[in-house]
Amino acid sequence: MFIVHHLNNSRSQRILWLMEELGLDYAIRFYERNKDMSAPEALRAVHPLGKSPIVEDLDSSASRQVLVETGAIVEHLVGSADGKLGLPATPREAVLYRQYLHYAEGSLMPILFTSLVASKILLLGRFALKRIRPMLETHLNFVEQELRGREWFAGTAFTAADIMMSFPLEAAGARGFLGDDNRATTDWLARIHARPAYHRALEKGGPYAFGPPRSSKETTQ
Repeated sequence: MFIVHHLNNSRSQRILWLMEELGLDYAIRFYERNKDMSAPEALRAVHPLGKSPIVEDLDSSASRQVLVETGAIVEHLVGSADGKLGLPATPREAVLYRQYLHYAEGSLMPILFTSLVASKILLLGRFALKRIRPMLETHLNFVEQELRGREWFAGTAFTAADIMMSFPLEAAGARGFLGDDNRATTDWLARIHARPAYHRALEKGGPYAFGPPRSSKETTQ
């Protein structure tokens, strides 16, 4: 049994999605951002860093285990599901899997986050964006070229690496950073958004600003 400490509009949405893909037994504890978009103080009672996602593994051999860092959580959950959606069997795809499992947070998300912060600062932000935006475009162009050569980030099969890559690319799309030159990336987003487990996670996690547009029928239910 797992407990996901879920902050709205955050990286923790990926963990709910992974739970649904893996069929793991879990419960959700919900948290809302403060007006300044920071995480609430209540998360510090769960872990000193006070950030989401936080996952508690209540069945761990070490008794109650509290995990932070999305990539580490993903690896732990994949291991708990006997490797489902984990490391591919072929050497080349195994390398790609490891690369994108860590690239999402190690390289892409920091430059995207910096771009988002700079866009909210008036004069200094405009100057910073002139330097940051080309760096972001380098990353998005790299991702685009990779996805033009294969359907999923690790190769022929959907894996946890795709789940890790979802949040930064969804955020990039929501902020208008993806255009006509990013067609393979937007096609990939359409593929992940079509997965039944993705929609189950949306239903359980609540409003998510970076996901696909919800139909009028969904929003009135």
